[in-house]
Amino acid sequence: MLTKSPAPQNPVDRLTEPVLTWGEGTYARLAAPIGAAAFALYILFTAFTAWVMPDANWDMLPYLAIAGEGTYPDAQALHDYAYSTVKSGVSAGDYKALTDDGGGFRSHMAENAADFHSLLGMYRIKFLYAEILSTMSAVMSPVEAMRLVSVFSVLLFGAIALMWLRSEGALALAPAVGAVLIMADFGDAARASTPDLLTSALLLGGLYAYVRGREVATAILLFLAFMVRPDNIVFLAVFAVLLVAFRQKSWGALAGFAASIVAYFAISHWAHHPGWWPHLWFSSIEQHYNMDGFEPPFSVTAYLRAFAASLLRAVSLNSWVGVSVLALAGWFAAARAGFRLDRRAGILFAALVLGALAKFTVFPIHDTRIYFPHLIPPFLLLATPFMALWAAAARGQNRAPLPIIPGDKP
Repeated sequence: MLTKSPAPQNPVDRLTEPVLTWGEGTYARLAAPIGAAAFALYILFTAFTAWVMPDANWDMLPYLAIAGEGTYPDAQALHDYAYSTVKSGVSAGDYKALTDDGGGFRSHMAENAADFHSLLGMYRIKFLYAEILSTMSAVMSPVEAMRLVSVFSVLLFGAIALMWLRSEGALALAPAVGAVLIMADFGDAARASTPDLLTSALLLGGLYAYVRGREVATAILLFLAFMVRPDNIVFLAVFAVLLVAFRQKSWGALAGFAASIVAYFAISHWAHHPGWWPHLWFSSIEQHYNMDGFEPPFSVTAYLRAFAASLLRAVSLNSWVGVSVLALAGWFAAARAGFRLDRRAGILFAALVLGALAKFTVFPIHDTRIYFPHLIPPFLLLATPFMALWAAAARGQNRAPLPIIPGDKP
């Protein structure tokens, strides 16, 4: 029988094949340390970027204002303090962008202290973030304090993620988690002078403590995450309901939720928060210049329009919907392969997905930063079944080939 001789390899093939084989073997042996090192470098790079290339966003002004209220109780003095502080801490171009939009909202707020002061109730409710800024501003520039909080949040988030992967024996998947962070706009959240990444890091710590069965740490960290951004109450409520419905014991998560409920009403009253509907109107329907006494009548039509507009923007302009769908796809793929989440992790996975949907339903706003706390924990939960799947695949590849018995049909 004539057989076709194999085509001779060209020099490039002869060079690349052993290199690729060596690289594959090396990574297989050192996947954990390589993965951890790559992830740590990404986190350090992101923290460095957050310090040297911060994003000058308008929310800096009200956040610095609420941090300085103890020193400047007068509305005009507080307004002057916030604007002068930001002016001295950002470039001239950034300051102009924050204060001059051709006679629009930003231009108006730069000139009207009373209207600017009326907005602070929507920011004052982020109580813990304001207190941190106020304390740090006593020893450094307030703008630098905001940047330092962002850098700390990046490092804390990265450290907890690495601890989670290490505890599950999944450091080899760290580069994949880093890729998800990039898709979830982690760098943008790090550069923004807002409480979003700090609450994400604290919530991640609380969820890690829950997975490990550390109830005291779970209660404390979940409560602290709420105190930084009280909208976390939506997730905590969904989580508590699922824990009770499926009879999963976690007194730490339930205690964190109970404390947050009590604190929510107390802080909302103290902060003079305008209420859910006026806040939603301002954020998703129309920017109102003065929130004092602003009580628009509730409108189903206006809510549905805001919901539809935010959903359209979320799908077409932001990444959180796509990242959430990717997590669901990973869960489905692992389950179909026979590697399911355990009961405790499965309840948390469901709470994270439903919590993001509930948060959007309660307050439809499209920005990824709002939902970032929900995006990364599902992938960390999936690390365990995916490592088991990886190990099973490796065992299958290492099986010895079955002997060929004469007379067998091919």
